[in-house]
Amino acid sequence: MSHKIRLIARLDVKGQNLVKGIQYEGLRKLGDPHDFAKRYYEQGIDELLYLDTVASLYGRNNLSDILQKTTQDIFIPITAGGGLRSVEDVGLVLKMGADKAAVNTAALHRPELISELAKAYGSQCVVLSVQAKRWETGWEAYFDNGRERSGKDALEWIGQAERWGAGEILVTSVDAEGRQKGMDHELIAAARQATALPVIAAGGVSGADDMVQAAKEGADAVSAASILHYDKTSVPALKQEILKAGVEVRA
Repeated sequence: MSHKIRLIARLDVKGQNLVKGIQYEGLRKLGDPHDFAKRYYEQGIDELLYLDTVASLYGRNNLSDILQKTTQDIFIPITAGGGLRSVEDVGLVLKMGADKAAVNTAALHRPELISELAKAYGSQCVVLSVQAKRWETGWEAYFDNGRERSGKDALEWIGQAERWGAGEILVTSVDAEGRQKGMDHELIAAARQATALPVIAAGGVSGADDMVQAAKEGADAVSAASILHYDKTSVPALKQEILKAGVEVRA
């Protein structure tokens, strides 16, 4: 393979707590998100992804304090998302230390937001988050943490977002999310075909085998949460297994 796959730790945040659910439901408090982020950083994770799980419901993003704390002693790329509705909202999380911003709900409602963000901060800062759920012969794009249907075909939406100026695509399988029983590999392969942009695959990671398969399907990065939070494995163990399977990882 020509590229090294990136491993991203996803940290879902509610208030000041790290939380995790299954298919975005039944959120369970796990502790201080910074403690988890620091552990993954020390283990060699490549990037962090912070998502405010209730921001879209309440129209606000509460990640500022967490981001400021994180950037004091963690020095890897950070993406922040949840409730980002405007150029100003994204500007705030970037100012607080995020390198990239993930948008979903607001972009579905007003796609030109993607173009506005790309113009203001550069496409490299704009990550389109796609929460995809199987329907009929494909996948539908959902929002508000997999609660609401958009009526849009997820793959068509990925292509549109690329034209609007997104720089990266985070595609999460709502069906697989949080279950640790395997990723939706058909979705990953289809997303790869839908765009030339870097693709972050997420949802249902059960271990290194899933990550290897995702890489072979064209994913540039894989985001994991539950298997790390619940100590099912570690970052070094994952990287070692992935490398052993013939897929390059970052040192």
